[in-house]
Amino acid sequence: MTSDTMPGSWRQYGDSTLPGPLAAALALFAERGYEGASIREIAGRAGLSVPGLYHHYPSKQALLVALTRVIMADLLDRSRRALAESGPSPREQFDAVVESLLRFHMFRREQAFVASTEMRSMEPAARAEYVALRDQQQRMLDAIVRAGVRSGDFASPYPEDASRAVATMCIAVASWYRPDGELGPNELVERYSAIARGAVGAR
Repeated sequence: MTSDTMPGSWRQYGDSTLPGPLAAALALFAERGYEGASIREIAGRAGLSVPGLYHHYPSKQALLVALTRVIMADLLDRSRRALAESGPSPREQFDAVVESLLRFHMFRREQAFVASTEMRSMEPAARAEYVALRDQQQRMLDAIVRAGVRSGDFASPYPEDASRAVATMCIAVASWYRPDGELGPNELVERYSAIARGAVGAR
């Protein structure tokens, strides 16, 4: 059993293991935005020449696309593992997926922030791919909330709206959470999970 298949491993976050060019692109996109970062700067920060960078990624757009694919794959993988390890009730499944979303947006906040804000910089095909991946995450949560309403675990008369509100709340954590802030990770999960349960009318 590998470390990423151990029970509860979806809660564990070490240092990011992005390839050098993607790590450099992430840092510069976070600092200056996609439009403000140049290929020359990205190459320099990655310790590559510009031709060397182009050998792996033919354009700045290719860097953004590759970066968002890695980010969304990690997010979806963690959410799926959290769901698979949760209990059988919609309440347990909801708590697990919400916790996974919250932890991702705390511990991968720079990645989550860049993926979300730089959707505007993606070319149409790349944007459609990103939106499709984002929608997979939303549908996972939607299905749990609808099941909870059917089972009587949740009482929201607007399950899809409540589900979107919960997802938006989790995503927003990336824009303000700081490790040295008032709330520690476990405290934030506890507090925001309670808010999320309230949004869906958990009983």
